[in-house]
Formats: sequence, C-alpha cells, structure tokens
Amino acid sequence: MFAKKSLGQNFLMHRQTAERIVDAAKLPEGALVLEIGPGTGMLTKVLLAKGYRVIAVEADNALVPQLEETFSGEGNLALIHSDIRAFNADTISEPYHVVANIPYYITGEIIRQFLTSTHQPRSMTLLVQKEVAERVARDEKGSILALSIKAFGVPSYAFTVPKGAFVPAPKVDSAVLHIADISRDAFPNEGDEERFFTVMKLGFAHKRKRLPKNLEEGWGRATITEAAAALGISPDARAEDIPLETWLKLSAELKSS
Repeated sequence: MFAKKSLGQNFLMHRQTAERIVDAAKLPEGALVLEIGPGTGMLTKVLLAKGYRVIAVEADNALVPQLEETFSGEGNLALIHSDIRAFNADTISEPYHVVANIPYYITGEIIRQFLTSTHQPRSMTLLVQKEVAERVARDEKGSILALSIKAFGVPSYAFTVPKGAFVPAPKVDSAVLHIADISRDAFPNEGDEERFFTVMKLGFAHKRKRLPKNLEEGWGRATITEAAAALGISPDARAEDIPLETWLKLSAELKSS
C-alpha cells in the first residue's frame, strides 16, 4: 500500500498508538464517531473493537475498495468515499465525536470546518504535528488557530507520537490533540461569532504591527483607542499577547461601532 503525498498520507501502523488515541478521546459508551481518512483502517479497527459506531470518510480512490473488503459485513461502520472538506456534518442526525489521523497540511482547515459547522461534534481527538498541538494547548502566546479552538472548546495535549509510528515516517513527531466540551456558548447572540473572527483576523493581519494599529484599519483610531482603554489593552500590545477573554470582550465592545 503506497501513501500519496498529494493527499498528505502517513499511515498509522502501531495498534498500541491507536488504542491510546481512542482512550484519549474519552468517548461515551456506544458513541458515534466520525473518522477522517481511515487509511489502512488501524484506528477504525480499534474504534469498532471497543463498540463504537463509525462513519469513516476516505478520499483515496485506491483505499476505498480495500477498506470495503477489510470491513466487509461490519454493521457498525459506514464508509463514505469523499473529500472530508466536501462532507456536510448536518447529514449526521445525532451527536457525534471526531477521532482521526488527519492530513497535516489541512489541519487548520479541518478543525475550523467542524468547530464552525452548524452541527458541531461534541469533541475532537486529532493526530496532528507536535508543534501544532503544543501551540494550541501549551503555548502562552496566542495564534488564530489556538484562539479559534479555545473559543469553541477546551484543548489539551494528550501524548506525543514518534514519527516512527507511521509509514511513511513524517519529518517531525506528532501528538494527539483533544478538544473537549465543544459548544457555541461564547457566542450567545447572532453575529457574535462572525464579528469575533473578523476582529481577530484583522488583529493578526500584520504581525509586526501593534494590535491597536492593526484594528484601526477596520474601525478607526478613535474607536479603537476608546475600546482598548476600556479593556485595559496597552497601545503596545501585540495580537499574540491578548487572551481569549479579552478578544471576546473587544469584539463585543466593537459591536456597535
């Protein structure tokens, strides 16, 4: 079985690692799991063996028939041949959890897709690059991805996975990132979510500039100066230094501006 570089494939080959991933997901009994890119089916086998129901979405034309043969007669598996980016979570009719070894080059895209979807998963447990997991769950400095995740759920760094656990081996180590308690509680009113992302993206637009300077491009100096002063944001603050709570308050402060 050959991995396709164009699809960012690195097949997980160690069952013990798959077992640890499923344990890190902390799934309720009989949970419905959406698996992205099952590949050789290593993680799928463990999920099914533990009694979970699985929707597996695979984009690779060559892997789909092999997976169909491997799991022939498995009643708890629904295999869908599709690019996950074209998958509509609204087609899932009940609460679900995402557990997956995802292509690293679309990590941010996949996370945003499901966190911002109308039908959010209850949790996400993802095998990602170690650097990404650390930046999201451990780094005190903010980033658009880290803040986006924290706005919808609670991220944690589960464990490190060495590159030797994959075929072909990636150039860097990986880690399991768990996102629990996913909800839209941070955005109680219509328009709050969209405005939050507008403010944050503008705030991070030019990394060398101070945060107030970046935001002036959208709201003008007087408005931003007033909002920053009300929230105790220093004129010299950079976007990466601002915690999520302040971003949410800033977004609310700019609501009527």
